[in-house]
Amino acid sequence: MAANKKNGTNTHQAGAPSNAQWGGRFAGGPAAIMQDINASIGFDKALWRQDIAGSLAHAAMLAKTGIISAGDEAQIRKGLTDIAAEIEAGTFDFSTALEDIHMNIEARLSERIGEAGKRLHTARSRNDQVATDFRLWVRDAIDGLDAQVTALLNTLCTRALEHAATPMPGFTHLQTAQPVTFGHHLLAYVEMLARDRGRLSDARRRLNESPLGAAALAGTSFPIDRDMTARALGFDRPTANSLDSVSDRDFALEYLSALSIMAMHLSRLAEEIVIWCSAPFSFIRLSDAFTTGSSIMPQKRNPDAAELIRAKGGRITGALVGLLMVMKGLPLAYAKDMQEDKEPVFAATDAAALSLAAMDGMIRDLSVNAQQMRAYAGAGFSTATDLADWLVRVLKLPFRTAHHVTGRLVGKAEARGIDLSQLSLEDMQAEEAGITKEIFDVLTVDASLASRTSFGGTAPDNVRAQATRWLEALSSTTPRSAEGEKA
Repeated sequence: MAANKKNGTNTHQAGAPSNAQWGGRFAGGPAAIMQDINASIGFDKALWRQDIAGSLAHAAMLAKTGIISAGDEAQIRKGLTDIAAEIEAGTFDFSTALEDIHMNIEARLSERIGEAGKRLHTARSRNDQVATDFRLWVRDAIDGLDAQVTALLNTLCTRALEHAATPMPGFTHLQTAQPVTFGHHLLAYVEMLARDRGRLSDARRRLNESPLGAAALAGTSFPIDRDMTARALGFDRPTANSLDSVSDRDFALEYLSALSIMAMHLSRLAEEIVIWCSAPFSFIRLSDAFTTGSSIMPQKRNPDAAELIRAKGGRITGALVGLLMVMKGLPLAYAKDMQEDKEPVFAATDAAALSLAAMDGMIRDLSVNAQQMRAYAGAGFSTATDLADWLVRVLKLPFRTAHHVTGRLVGKAEARGIDLSQLSLEDMQAEEAGITKEIFDVLTVDASLASRTSFGGTAPDNVRAQATRWLEALSSTTPRSAEGEKA
């Protein structure tokens, strides 16, 4: 039987012996196609750390409750530790005939330590075993992504503080609306990603219950201590219903939902980077580190990293939809359909981690064309609202009246191909006699920005305060992956 010693998978022929772990129930071997569709070791070997951690906790509990002897538990512990070392070294032979990571490790354990290894599966099933392993894996993934989101938040806040007073056009409908600052724009994504971090944290809190001990679906007649295994694995408590314990994948769906929303946010920022890099805008420039060239056009600098982040949002959302479709028609409790739960979660996690890393790199890397941003910030009659606000504030006009006066003045300036600030005082007084020369003080980009002092507004002082507040908050928050929490 061929085997790849570097964490490969053994291949099998039709008519090969049946899985020895099944004992006497099946005398004949499965057809090759059955092996292919049934085996999950090709992807679920990613759960090996979690599987060994769960088995160690289970064995310790079995010994403490007297279900197995202390000697058997010691042998199991030593055997599992040695198996972990084999997998780390790349010398473990993963067998397709043994179907999944659970059977592979258990079979190898029995090879190494004999009868004691065969006692490990007492009072548990693969159903509660995989549910436990998968929760542990998702929990670890959340902790890793939390660290990445925190790093990106720090980068965005740092760049926002740097550009707290750098004007840029604010858009609605991708049409020039009012001046904002580049720092204010970046802080909008800080708010989004902070909510994403909160959703991941909420998902982690809800998943942090241990299914171990639910067995196949009905619990077990052995006097197990589920609180002990839950504590050992860092769970808050054991799950309360054995049927739900083995059939639930809400934790994976909630995780994918949080990733999908985060991917949408990253995609929006990626789209803006693509726009800002384009020649008609030229607001920012990315270095060679995050761009590629063209095979035919030597002048091209393509923002491929941003475009790929934009595309990976589809992959992540697709994973969510795919798992929802797997789960939607399943009766309780476990069904083999649920073997399809892991690949989309693994793939979505990889895509999210890569997207976060690439976005963090781009935000650090980009250089800002402040002169171009300022020019566009004042274009398109972007200070028209400031004119209307002045009419309300100084002349006490009703806002709707001020809006109409301003609209007529915009029309007059547009007809002449000039900006509002280039109209004469006489032009303005022709529409509203009470206008004075002070009106021109509010028609500059800097005056517009400085006036937006309401909480959450774009005034540079506001932006500095918000960026500083976020940086202080982030500095006092330790990402979960750095807390040293172990399963």
